[in-house]
Amino acid sequence: MSGIDAILHDFAALVRQGDCLPPEARAQGPLRVGVDLGTANLVLAVVDAAGRPVAGMSQRSGGIRDGIVVDYPATVRSVRAMKAELEARLGQRLTRAATAIPPGILPGNAKAIGNVIEAAEFELVEILDEPLAAARLLRVTEGAVVDVGGGTTGISVLKGGKVLASVDEATGGTHMTLVLAGALRLSLADAEAMKLDPAQAREVFSLVRPVVDKMASIVAGVLTRFPEVATVHVVGGACSFADFAPVFAAHLGRRVLKPAEPLLVTPLGIALYPERGL
Repeated sequence: MSGIDAILHDFAALVRQGDCLPPEARAQGPLRVGVDLGTANLVLAVVDAAGRPVAGMSQRSGGIRDGIVVDYPATVRSVRAMKAELEARLGQRLTRAATAIPPGILPGNAKAIGNVIEAAEFELVEILDEPLAAARLLRVTEGAVVDVGGGTTGISVLKGGKVLASVDEATGGTHMTLVLAGALRLSLADAEAMKLDPAQAREVFSLVRPVVDKMASIVAGVLTRFPEVATVHVVGGACSFADFAPVFAAHLGRRVLKPAEPLLVTPLGIALYPERGL
């Protein structure tokens, strides 16, 4: 297991068990918070001054669509409630946070995302593109990072730590749910529940494979301009299927890497904002 996978496993355990790292085990200094406002999930990640996961929380989203706040009051209430729960676990206030957006969204939509963070009584430290947040955690400075979220697929290409291209297309996990519902004549709620059931993952993937093929085609189109890119890193909840990375690799003809707990990569990367922001 890589060091980053071990960090992700530790963070996942904290989220699922509703636990937090004891004060005596934390590095000295202020806690940092990453808020990931996704179409499918809202995730808050808390790290210590050394970047070690301290606590986290995830819940289903309902007020965000493809990086656009469609229900501002409900989203603010959700983030405030999650913040309050984490503060109760930690026994201290959380005051500063960063967030992320799909690449290329309009400035007004980015501002609305930032407003949610501030309305939840955080000082907003940073807004960055979601694939770049993932790259920060994964320590990727060369190659491509693909963040497959609930509503969109975001792609960033990096060389020497600099962004050469950043693209976002409206194909994500929600589209998988729609295909599943149509194929099996299910309600969207039942299709979503089936998609998230690990016991049915193989059957689900066989049905949503065309959506994955489309995602891979989108990424392949971006990468035609960058033949030097040898490795593609995929993150996000929609890429959790075991066969996702092999299908992408077959389409792209490049090495495709998927870390442990792909849903949690971006929020944890958001929390790792630079120390100068403190």
